[in-house]
Amino acid sequence: MMPPDSSAIPTLLPRSSDFRRHQRALPLGTDTLAGATRLSSLEPLLLKDLQRFDARARAGEGLEVVEVLAAAVRHNRPLRLMVEHGEHILPLTVRPRERLVQAPLPAAAWDALNWPGLRVLQVEPAGPAPGDNSAAMPAIPLGPVLWALALRGARAELLPEIVGPAAYRIAPTTDLAALELGNVLGVAVARLQRETAALDDIARWPGMNRERASRLLNGLYLQAGLIVSRAHPAAS
Repeated sequence: MMPPDSSAIPTLLPRSSDFRRHQRALPLGTDTLAGATRLSSLEPLLLKDLQRFDARARAGEGLEVVEVLAAAVRHNRPLRLMVEHGEHILPLTVRPRERLVQAPLPAAAWDALNWPGLRVLQVEPAGPAPGDNSAAMPAIPLGPVLWALALRGARAELLPEIVGPAAYRIAPTTDLAALELGNVLGVAVARLQRETAALDDIARWPGMNRERASRLLNGLYLQAGLIVSRAHPAAS
């Protein structure tokens, strides 16, 4: 990706301070996780998935975007997120079934996002899919967005779904051609296509460390390209 260029981000987005002030004025109920007034309309399994992060959301920290998008992909449900980006709020819609992300951003602005600073302040079910509304927001492929969040976002540890004693390998049918790997990750990916390895082993490969290995595994998981084995000898 190109170096960030903040001038590419639209300035006509809602202000974060105004949005947070509105959130604080809302009554705090059982369905107001991350400020979402419609969260109770989510299906129960998705709701339970997001409620794992409830304490952090109620403390005003927001949720990591990668956590919410991972839940959306896992349950194959479209979600609309209100994402804090610096002083503004970025409306973002993820559509796992269509493998798309929508936001009021030109294509060049995605590279200018402050990926580590993004926080989800509100989450609710998304509206109609692209094609149902002629005024739909611009859409880009979901895969590269998930990859950027995994490698450059705030989360430096494994996602809860793949943490613990395990060994990892890339599924044979995984297509990573559209992703930017670079030399170090490219070598690690090629190796994971041939062998199964634990997190600690991957962290010791050339150019890798524990954080980089964790981010790589998160990214592969979000691409539906990671085989997680709890019974493999390397998992112990």
